Parts: sequence; structure tokens; C-alpha cells
Amino acid sequence: MTSDAQGPEELGSEDQPFHFTDKRKVTPEGQPKEAAPQGAGSAGDDAETDPLAGLDFEPTGEAGDDAALLAAQSEAAAHLDALQRERASFTNYRNRSLRDQEAARVKGVEDVLAALLPVLDDIDRARQHGELDGPFVAISDKLDASLAKFGIERYGVVGEEFDPNVHEALMHQVDPQAPSATVNMVIEPGYRIGEKVVRAARVSVVGPE
Repeated sequence: MTSDAQGPEELGSEDQPFHFTDKRKVTPEGQPKEAAPQGAGSAGDDAETDPLAGLDFEPTGEAGDDAALLAAQSEAAAHLDALQRERASFTNYRNRSLRDQEAARVKGVEDVLAALLPVLDDIDRARQHGELDGPFVAISDKLDASLAKFGIERYGVVGEEFDPNVHEALMHQVDPQAPSATVNMVIEPGYRIGEKVVRAARVSVVGPE
């Protein structure tokens, strides 16, 4: 009796190996199988399509700590630079304000001195002619002391060398024997505040031609 059934050896051959395809729609546990979305590749396909898809660029561990430290140092340097700029700007403003205040103070003293010059000249003339005596001597001394407190200096004496920067020669006498031009008479004393001449000393000069 001949049977038409073929054994496993006859179903497949060495040239054509047997392949088993699982077409079940449920898992062995009885759960429905999820169908793979159409057009979606496997994880391996994604990795081949985008070689960076599996990389993690977020720094972790010591690398993250170093990045945070560098960011903090950069921010601190920026704040320090801004603070130094602000400090330099404030220092310049303060120095400029001090210079302006000093200039305003000197200008105020100069204006007061200019207003007092006629009175000071009268007192000086009275002193030269011996007409300043009694309590007026003490008043004159107090006035000179008050002017000195504000940096006002009276200058111009007989015998000093003539300096056109601080003297105004109203008269000039020739003396061939004189080695240089000198003051032989003070007509009106000069006044200055520090290095600033408010009024030059008006003098008579004697010297060579």
C-alpha cells in the first residue's frame, strides 16, 4: 500500500530550508498583538538613518559640573567687569565734581577780593604814610589774617627782582650800574590766590636800559 503523505524530510530540502512564519494575531498569553505602524522602521533602521539618534548630548556627572562651573565663572567675570566700569565712571565723576567745587570756591573768593581791593588799597596807603594807628592797626591785622585763611596773599616789596608775570611797571628809571631790573617803589601791592594772580603789583622799576 502506497501512501501519498510526505514526511518532513520530503517537505524541505537542503537547498530550500524550512521557514516558519508566526501569523497569529494573539500572543501565547492571549493578548492581541500590536501591529507595527506602516512605514515605521526598526530601531536599527533609525540608527542607520540618523547616526546621532542614539547619542546623549546632555553632560552628566563631572562633565555637567565642569560646564556649570564654567558658566558661573563666565557670569561672575561679566559682573566684575561691569562693576569695575561703574566704579571707574563714579571715580571720574567724583574727581570732576571736586575740581568743579574747588574752581567755584576760588572764583567766589576772587570775586570777594576784587570787591575789597579799593578798601585794601586805602588801608595800605594809610599804613605807608603812618596814618594807620590806634585800634585801626589791630583791625588791619585781623583783616590780613582773615584773607590769609582763604589763601589770599599780598605781595610786592621794594628790592625784589622785577617779574613781568606778577608785576606791572608803571614807571621805569635807568641805572647803568644796576645788574637787573628791580622794584624801587610799590605803588599798589599785588594779590594772588595760590598761583592765580588776581591783580599784579603795580610798581616803579629801576634797572639798566
